[in-house]
Amino acid sequence: MKINKQDEYGIRILLRIARADRELGLSIPQLSGIEEMSQPYVAKLTRCLRMSGFIESTRGQRGGYVLAKPASMINMKDVICSLGGLNLAKETCDEMDGQFKFCTNSVDCSVKSLWTIVQYTIDKVLETITLQDLVAEEADARSVLDKIISANVMEEAFTV
Repeated sequence: MKINKQDEYGIRILLRIARADRELGLSIPQLSGIEEMSQPYVAKLTRCLRMSGFIESTRGQRGGYVLAKPASMINMKDVICSLGGLNLAKETCDEMDGQFKFCTNSVDCSVKSLWTIVQYTIDKVLETITLQDLVAEEADARSVLDKIISANVMEEAFTV
């Protein structure tokens, strides 16, 4: 499984906005400087996050981006899906090398079942983690995430 840069950087931008002053927000140049990303790339990510309803822009000379809803109502599965998604089964099974345009095992494939179960589990975990869980400093966020894991999230994920 591979998380792409767009997912990683989009979450980082969203976290910066969540930690910012609610009245002022952060502008593209500010986000670009803080995260050391190009302004066009930050603009692309903020557009994606805005179109998905996670952030909104504020107007004026000191305008910037703020959260469109409380951090506790933004789950990581929705964020990652809006940034391009994490679809393990599709990545693995739809992109075949070689001369065939489709998988020769597409009719009876237990491997695809494996990736589907793994994807389901990842989705269930990401649905339980909110932006609010990640806004804290790393040690505090780690504590919150440990509690989520110990609350039998993984056990629940396997009850299909």
